[in-house]
Amino acid sequence: MAQFLLETVWLVPLYALIGGLLAVPWSPGIIRKTGPRPAGYVNLIMTFLALVHSAIALQATWNHPPKEVFIPWLSTAGLDLTIAIEISSISVGAMVVIAGLNFLAQIFAIGYMEMDWGWGRFYSLLGLFEAGLCALALCNNLFFSYVILEILTLGTYLLVGLWFSQPLVVSGARDAFLTKRVGDLFLLMGVLGLWPLAGTWNYPELAQWAETANVDPTIITLVGLALVAGPMGKCAQFPLHLWLDEAMEGPIPSTILRNSVVVASGAWILIKLQPVLTLSPVVSSFIVGIGAVTAIGGSLIAIAQIDVKRCLSYSVSAYMGLVFIAVGARQDEAALLLVLTHAVSAALLVMSTGGIIWNSITQDVTQLGGLWSRRPISGLAFIVGTLGLIGFPPLGSFWALLKLADGLWGTHPWLVGIVIAVNALTSFSLVREFGLIFGGKPKQMTERSPEVHWPMVLPMMILFGFVLHLPVILQSLSLLPDWANLNKDVALLLIWSSIFGCSISSVIYLSNIVPKPIRLPWKGLQDLLAYDFYTPNLYRITIIFSVAQVSKFADMIDRFVVDGIVNLVGLFSLLGGEGLKYSTSGQTQFYAFTVLLGVGVLGAWVTWPFWGVQFLDLIF
Repeated sequence: MAQFLLETVWLVPLYALIGGLLAVPWSPGIIRKTGPRPAGYVNLIMTFLALVHSAIALQATWNHPPKEVFIPWLSTAGLDLTIAIEISSISVGAMVVIAGLNFLAQIFAIGYMEMDWGWGRFYSLLGLFEAGLCALALCNNLFFSYVILEILTLGTYLLVGLWFSQPLVVSGARDAFLTKRVGDLFLLMGVLGLWPLAGTWNYPELAQWAETANVDPTIITLVGLALVAGPMGKCAQFPLHLWLDEAMEGPIPSTILRNSVVVASGAWILIKLQPVLTLSPVVSSFIVGIGAVTAIGGSLIAIAQIDVKRCLSYSVSAYMGLVFIAVGARQDEAALLLVLTHAVSAALLVMSTGGIIWNSITQDVTQLGGLWSRRPISGLAFIVGTLGLIGFPPLGSFWALLKLADGLWGTHPWLVGIVIAVNALTSFSLVREFGLIFGGKPKQMTERSPEVHWPMVLPMMILFGFVLHLPVILQSLSLLPDWANLNKDVALLLIWSSIFGCSISSVIYLSNIVPKPIRLPWKGLQDLLAYDFYTPNLYRITIIFSVAQVSKFADMIDRFVVDGIVNLVGLFSLLGGEGLKYSTSGQTQFYAFTVLLGVGVLGAWVTWPFWGVQFLDLIF
């Protein structure tokens, strides 16, 4: 049985896709008698089947070499587009995480969207997302990975814009789509530019080609930068990071997937392309630089935010920046471990705060407070999610960050400092958010804010237990770094940075020592962080202004040149027709004379080169 499920594990994405298609008839206007709820239950069943299938297949494929499956699709004119699928412990394990988190998100959505009219459309899009992510995990071909990423971009736009009657939702969906499209456009250039160099898009073949490749450094640098631009958009890295904040306008259950595994889709492509990207030192340095800037900047910005969702979104960008650093420094195992530990902890944090958003009037953390006595389950979930996301032993991210910092210690010690700083800032930011939401005395907005009902508590508690037991699971699978071979100094630095960040934040936000509300000493610095280093303003005065001016110029060309030529031809035809109307007499000889005159003029024009030469010879 297990062997059969392993051989057919490449069909797992179809479970979610079928579930999404079966949910379509419950969209508004097709099936009304039963209401939209059956759409969610159909998707739950299909996602559960996908989870069981992939989990059993994971046991069968563990400690076995990867296996490739090829599905011929198109071969013409020297172009071979064969769908390559890799069945390995990593790819199947990724599907287990995706299906598991989507299953919990769908249960959470039953409670969160209990009275919502868009169930059918919402669950259909969740099925599309799961199918795309599972297909991306299995895909072993760069071209088809790009196609899947495009589908995920479309899915992001549709999910964020689910409540399309709200202006902020519409603008958020639009901005998320356009921002990611910028990165996708450069990624397509890189995909097409890589083909003439390597002659293949298959990831293992690209790795073999990269071992002995002898290409022009400038060309491979340009191709590598284009390939990195796509993952930059997917992982919300500077300067393509604003979409993740805008996408928070969508439903919280979709945010569970987006903040955990969707943002990691770009990192997955980077890890696959790592052998090619290392051909250019410039590209590797660029990846590290972008990751470092985003990690530090995102951590600082998160500290100054007052919206619950924005606090978490910038922390996600910062953590993905650490993944970029790992890929740029060739720490692939650390990057994969970071992606896994971040996925489960970030999903738990979203569930914890999602319940607060669900039955609270405001999302402003400065207007919340005192919820610990009213929401103990959500508070415990937030604490465990925070500890699972920072360097707190023995939870998962501690081992991931330790493996990354230990790998950087001998080659890039300055990057270790960035990892330590980001860990301290993330600890400070998350404890700050906890203190503003759960600490202190109840305020007007939190006087009546009870714990959420069981469909939202159940997945939260399941994920709660999984985050706590993740180190045990990793240890049983021999995936934890060997403590005996790790740098103990780095481990102490990580632990003390976590303690430092949590302690300082606790003193400020959980005690009465510092007067409230908290403000930085310099208002300019407060505004700089609160307004995202004025990145939206920079967009407005550079890209948006340039596009607006080009659009105005194109409009002028269209109105005065193109329309002018068309109008001139029309006017000339009108005047010519009016003139001919008064010059016709109806006499046959007049028409014959006109035809002969036209033929004579045409003949003179055609034979003018000959007669011109003869005329010039007579003169000279």
